[in-house]
Amino acid sequence: MISLALSLFLVAQQPSVSPENAREQRAVHQTIDDMHEAASRADGGAYFKSFTEDARFIGTDATEHWGLEAFKAYAMPFFSQGRGWTYLPSERVITVADVPCRCVAWFDEQLDHASYGRLRGSGVLRLTEEGWKIEQYVLSFAVPNEVSGKVVEAIKAAD
Repeated sequence: MISLALSLFLVAQQPSVSPENAREQRAVHQTIDDMHEAASRADGGAYFKSFTEDARFIGTDATEHWGLEAFKAYAMPFFSQGRGWTYLPSERVITVADVPCRCVAWFDEQLDHASYGRLRGSGVLRLTEEGWKIEQYVLSFAVPNEVSGKVVEAIKAAD
């Protein structure tokens, strides 16, 4: 279970910030943590509440560039079978925009997955009347430079 303690630890790793910015960063962390936790529990309702209505999800496959409704159509059958996915954040950096408002944030995070190993997530959140919501989430494999040539060749061969 992703806990508030992890969120506070991750916030503590950030450079010194104002109390207002620290509150905003904690709220953004919590939104992202809630999204990951809901996916781990296969709770589609809670998972998709983390996103804006016009959100985009960009997955690891080149074909995975979905609007929210298309992503729901893909994911809900898994969730309805009790099959979620667990990505554990180990590091996250959040920036809350100063201008023109403090209503947009972006982040990048390192994630660990039992089968896929180390991945990266990144995205954008928007402050709505309901709180912070994910507007875009991008999941990608973290490919070590030493093996990138082999990965590129494997992708070319698959195409």
